[in-house]
Amino acid sequence: MKSWRQFFSRLPALAVTFLFAACSSAPGDYDLIIRGGTVYDGLGGEPVVTDVAINGDRIAGIGDLAGLHGTKEIDARGMAVSPGFINMLSHAMESLIEDGRGMSDIKQGVTLEIMGEGSSMGPLNESMRQEAIERQGSIKYDIAWTTLGGFLDYLETKGVSPNVASYVGATTLRVHEVGYDNRPATDEELARMQDLVRQAMREGALGVGSSLIYAPANFASTNELIALVRIAAEYDGAYISHIRSEGDRLEEGVQELIKIASLTGAPAEIYHLKASGKDNWHKLSNVFDMIEGARKAGLFITADMYNYTAGSTGLNATMPLWVQEGGHAAWVERLKDPAIRTRVAAEMTQPAIDWENFYTAAGPDNILLVGFRNEALRKYIGMTLQDVADERETDPAQTAMDLVIEDDSRVQAVYFTMSEENIKRKLRKDWISFGSDAGAPASEGVFLESGPHPRTYGNFARLLGKYVREEQVVSLQEAIRRMTSLPAANIGILDRGELREGFFADVVVFDPDRIIDNATFEDPHQYATGVLHVFVNGEQVLKDGKHTGATPGRVVRGPGWDGWL
Repeated sequence: MKSWRQFFSRLPALAVTFLFAACSSAPGDYDLIIRGGTVYDGLGGEPVVTDVAINGDRIAGIGDLAGLHGTKEIDARGMAVSPGFINMLSHAMESLIEDGRGMSDIKQGVTLEIMGEGSSMGPLNESMRQEAIERQGSIKYDIAWTTLGGFLDYLETKGVSPNVASYVGATTLRVHEVGYDNRPATDEELARMQDLVRQAMREGALGVGSSLIYAPANFASTNELIALVRIAAEYDGAYISHIRSEGDRLEEGVQELIKIASLTGAPAEIYHLKASGKDNWHKLSNVFDMIEGARKAGLFITADMYNYTAGSTGLNATMPLWVQEGGHAAWVERLKDPAIRTRVAAEMTQPAIDWENFYTAAGPDNILLVGFRNEALRKYIGMTLQDVADERETDPAQTAMDLVIEDDSRVQAVYFTMSEENIKRKLRKDWISFGSDAGAPASEGVFLESGPHPRTYGNFARLLGKYVREEQVVSLQEAIRRMTSLPAANIGILDRGELREGFFADVVVFDPDRIIDNATFEDPHQYATGVLHVFVNGEQVLKDGKHTGATPGRVVRGPGWDGWL
């Protein structure tokens, strides 16, 4: 077994090796010098106006490089120079297959996309592979891989601009062995799921990721999750979760995650921490106390967030889990049964005890429809569920069911359920990093067939523009720390997330006086502005705000990867 702790014990020697390799050329013979920028090292300290040199894919020097020369030089006076930003919750799998540039994130300075929220692109059996192909929307592609490592290698070989990494999805593991049934895994099935975790960890997975509000993920017991995470922990992997409730049972969901961390020894992170639904906004204080109490007790508990008061998921989140058992086709078929529809509509409009009801949390006036497979339904993009119900002269709950049937999809929607004050309270917590919970599309081509959440184009720029510069909720150096070294440390990345000699040259040059998000709910396909230059593994992918076409992104492997030692 390979251990990142073993690797850390070798880090000083490795750092010397990296530095020697980076600086072995003649004095002044740097590939690139970024001159005179305000340099933020990613650790949260005060910035320094200085120079940064790059040789190959590594940072070769930081300091006054007057008298030395670079083959290429960039004048960064008045600009911020920082490590590349890490997107802790990316769904860029399909968007990078379609367009490897990762435009919406690269133009914000994101240099690492971390995937695997419950579902991952492997491991796949043949039935899962066929289903995935059949369920594809506007983006069509062959699936030539079966393992998670195979998918990540595919992206790197294909060519992508950002680096990529992934957790192995607990949902994917369950479907692989149990299918879509609401039942416990047998001992034999669970053992095979554990073997799949071992395989994924050796391929470089970061750990196990879950998304517990959805079917069939919700059908997994806490003990099943513990069994899977224990295997990841043997490889120094982590657990990361869209917890079982972010609303009426928020505290219980947090407690489950803490329990899993406590019993497995794995670090654990909460995806997009929030208190959803106005009646639950006050619960955030107790959640803070729970997490910080666990941290003081020695558990490594963290969270990430996006900087908006609305989330985004499918209309499946408005319907009880029992109607979704058996998979998508079974769900759609049940929704055609009048008796079942009557029962589903009744449960949708009542507070739920055993599932996360987004219908009552938001209300049909606050459910914005943004994504359809059926071209004939795309006229509804940008309308609320209530708007469509009014136009069709049908009940909103019945309308939701009709749209799922007609689109033969879960129908992507945006839900306005959160408090702006709670956004700011989370921004002040030093253990919370950031994730877009979105893909990395371009504002062109097939991507224009849907209306994504504006976080897709703006989450990181919004932090630096709105909450750092305009509202001064958090300092610039602290915001940068929490987009760089904090997430890198949380997932055990050894040589990214800081501007340090010998580290990989993932570097962002941006204008702190101008960076801002431009995407809105009404017009979401708008790039952020203010990022001038982005380097990934030392290669420039953004120059003067324009993509260079370069695709130097690599797979960032987790601590259990067979290739570490």
